[in-house]
Amino acid sequence: MRNTFHEDLDKISDQLVEMTRLAGSAMSRATMALLDADLHLAETVIAADEQIDALRRELDDRAIDLLARQQPVATDLRMVVTAMRMSSDLERMGDLARHVAKVARLRYPDSAIHPVMRSTVLEMGQVAERIVAKAGSVIAGKDIESARALERDDDEMDRLHRDIFNMLMDGKWKYGTEAAVDATLVSRYYERFADHAVSVARRVVYLVTGEWHTDAELDNEEI
Repeated sequence: MRNTFHEDLDKISDQLVEMTRLAGSAMSRATMALLDADLHLAETVIAADEQIDALRRELDDRAIDLLARQQPVATDLRMVVTAMRMSSDLERMGDLARHVAKVARLRYPDSAIHPVMRSTVLEMGQVAERIVAKAGSVIAGKDIESARALERDDDEMDRLHRDIFNMLMDGKWKYGTEAAVDATLVSRYYERFADHAVSVARRVVYLVTGEWHTDAELDNEEI
């Protein structure tokens, strides 16, 4: 019985890693669709979000079943409950990639991103891909040092997010309200994507150590 239980825990961990892979792929393709005004690619991202949603439902159902049948305690209980919280973060990351793709679709056949912001948005996409890949490695290896280091990538995303706002607020913006709104929304989607990856990493630290961050360290996280 206990062997079956731990096999189920391993399946849950594998599903979480798969969700990071899917979220990373979605954001990569959404970024390309956004910058290249690729309608077909945007549509594939939007349609594929259901795969992440379905995986979350499957994971949560398995976790609830384990809670009901096995009544785990201590570390095992922490694993099951924390996995459900992480699946929520990862599902939301998929939603954010879908939001980026929807902006691309909305502005087709034009690009929603003005050329002056193209390099910054491209870099935001690259940081997003890097941070979700690291989150997957953190989950797979229960690596708390890598989990804590992941926040440096979030700092880079926050810097890029500020760069976008500085371009919009410095008084020299002359490319219209629509372009400004699109840039604001997209930048926020990338920033929140990274925040959810950090949340996943923090939950791994909690899973391994049983200790949560202080309130000050969690100011930027949606609980």
